[in-house]
Amino acid sequence: MPDFLTAALYKFVELPDFAELQAPLLACCEAHGVKGTLLLASEGINGTIAGRVDGVYAVLAFLRRDPRLASLEHKEASTKLLPFYRMKVRLKREIVTLGVPGVHPALMAGQYVKPADWNQLLDDPGVVLVDTRNDYEVAIGTFKGAVNPATRSFSELPGWVEREMREGGKLAAANGQKPKVAMFCTGGIRCEKSTAFLRAQGFEEVYHLEGGILKYLETVPQAQSRWQGECFVFDERVSVGQGLSAGHYTLCRSCRDPLSEKDRASALFELGVSCARCHATTTEQQKRGYRERQRQVGLAEAREQGHIGMRAATEAAPQAATPDSAD
Repeated sequence: MPDFLTAALYKFVELPDFAELQAPLLACCEAHGVKGTLLLASEGINGTIAGRVDGVYAVLAFLRRDPRLASLEHKEASTKLLPFYRMKVRLKREIVTLGVPGVHPALMAGQYVKPADWNQLLDDPGVVLVDTRNDYEVAIGTFKGAVNPATRSFSELPGWVEREMREGGKLAAANGQKPKVAMFCTGGIRCEKSTAFLRAQGFEEVYHLEGGILKYLETVPQAQSRWQGECFVFDERVSVGQGLSAGHYTLCRSCRDPLSEKDRASALFELGVSCARCHATTTEQQKRGYRERQRQVGLAEAREQGHIGMRAATEAAPQAATPDSAD
């Protein structure tokens, strides 16, 4: 049995009383020694938790006792070290930030397409395939033929959609008819919200990959796969390949971008301190702090212990709060 279990979860569901759920949920997590971050909003729940196997399952069972969360699904992975330092249950306007009011994925998300049927959809020449992830994710892998909106955050996607709906844009109507659109993301959460947004804009045929890229890589044989490259993930693996095998990227501890072998060969790369993309954006004082953190990490690894500073940095990263993470 693994030392610890990590569970990533989300569900879009109407939770008008979400604020009342905060205290009992936090108490349950603390009672079972579970750490991580859970977000609650009127539109649902999202987050990643970790702890002993029985503790994580106890929290999941607690959540599913609420009839509205009875069908809550999660993705899990075993780990030798506890990846989080504390437990937080936060109240938010949205469980994944799009920044557009009136978008309700629980009521108006696009049509799910199972991984086994995804290639058939991609073969339709009338489909516009959109990668809803951010540019640093797209840079290391995507589906062949996918449109990259070149966003740095999910909240930039509505602006891109608005621009592309204009004449000559990739989402522009032809003969008064809006195109079919297929969208995908890491684990599904951003797709549900982005397809709901498109439907609110009048798009009638909108599809998204059920279970996201991760489920596709896990279930579709490599010989049939349309995926090119690796998939960025929101945990210490950094990237995965076909069959969810370990990828070849590491993470810059300063800017949090994925780094290839070529990136790590740069003269501006310093382990735990900087990479070529962020070297000029941090001060010498910040770099000294990162060097000290990396020194402490090295000492902790030599003792085969987790390092609080590294875990805290992981928790502070925007990615750590969303299981677009596992999504």
